[in-house]
Amino acid sequence: MSENGLTTLSSVHSAKETMDRLEADVKAKGLTVFARIDHAAGAKAAGLSLRPTELLIFGNAQGGTPLMQALQTTGIDLPLKALVWEDAGGKVWLSYNEPAWIAQRHGNAAAVSEVTGRLAGALAVLTKAATS
Repeated sequence: MSENGLTTLSSVHSAKETMDRLEADVKAKGLTVFARIDHAAGAKAAGLSLRPTELLIFGNAQGGTPLMQALQTTGIDLPLKALVWEDAGGKVWLSYNEPAWIAQRHGNAAAVSEVTGRLAGALAVLTKAATS
């Protein structure tokens, strides 16, 4: 499903396994993992509860730099991010910002459509592998 520039896929795996699969595939494809943030662990440390929620920040200069060269403010939305989360019913989801939406947010999306198309294709492959 896609809404407001956010693509969300259901996963057949647990939240941890989905994120582990995504992280492993990102690394196997030669991309850099900049951070893996466990929001639920942070909430627990603060004495709060939160269902499993993890964020992976990843990418490489080859993919992101062309966007920043054309639309420099896209740097606020890069590197790419993927959020794995569990809803109240126990269903696991993976969400990410669509590259074309990021470009549209920052200016002339048409000028970078080739770049955003490549990024979107890579995200589709990575997220499908992680969730199926």
